[in-house]
Amino acid sequence: MKDRKSMSTILPTPYPELNHILRNLVERVQTVLSNNFVGAYLQGSFAVGDFDLHSDVDFIIVTEEELSDKEVYRLQEVHERVYCLPVSWAQHLEGSYFPREILRHSTRTDEQLWYLDHGNCALLRSTHDNNIVVRWVLRANGVTLAGPSPALLVDPIPVETLREQIMATIQRWGQEILNNPEHFNNRFYQGFIILNYSRMVHDLHSGFTGSKLAGAEWAKANFDPSWQGLIDRAWNGRDDAAISSRQRADPGDFQATLEFVRYSMNQAKTLYPEAS
Repeated sequence: MKDRKSMSTILPTPYPELNHILRNLVERVQTVLSNNFVGAYLQGSFAVGDFDLHSDVDFIIVTEEELSDKEVYRLQEVHERVYCLPVSWAQHLEGSYFPREILRHSTRTDEQLWYLDHGNCALLRSTHDNNIVVRWVLRANGVTLAGPSPALLVDPIPVETLREQIMATIQRWGQEILNNPEHFNNRFYQGFIILNYSRMVHDLHSGFTGSKLAGAEWAKANFDPSWQGLIDRAWNGRDDAAISSRQRADPGDFQATLEFVRYSMNQAKTLYPEAS
């Protein structure tokens, strides 16, 4: 019988260099965690589709128990080494370490996890991935790198629970952006906000999680036509986040983005008033 924890022989992505990076990461993590390792998975765009060379590589690693201090120390070394590999994909990894019981229950979203932010090589504590949307994507579409099917690790999530989570994020994040716009005034965030609000309102409408591209195309077809140019520029302007996050956004597009946030928040309330 095949070891359920071995690296999948099915290529997880169409990019050979990225597959090499993922294999390297998983093998190093398994060595560190040993019996504490449950599985490793891709979520995000590589799970729901419409990924390309500009996509983040969103991973989830599931453990039996919370990481020990020794494991965290050794995993920090792993991520530093992987980050320094001479392949650009190595700098685009982003993900979290989920203890099995926290991942299983969608009621435990207030607990911090060890998290690797995009473009970084050091783990930190964050609730970034500890939400219902990530669980939904992982359960429905997660790509197995090693371990059991992700559907066995996450309890079913009702569609109404997913919609309530999306609606809460639309409103809460929108208020954060509008209350402190200067924090988001760079090229990366400007496009990121447009594409994520397009996707969130689309997902709220459809009742399932889709890709940024699907959200952008839906928003162009269903929002006021005046937004189409801004959405196209956000999609076509994706590049290296490490560079774009240090560059100021175009002033006109940034002001339009703030208006787009307000518009999207109102559209969400119109589409799904019961979740308001």
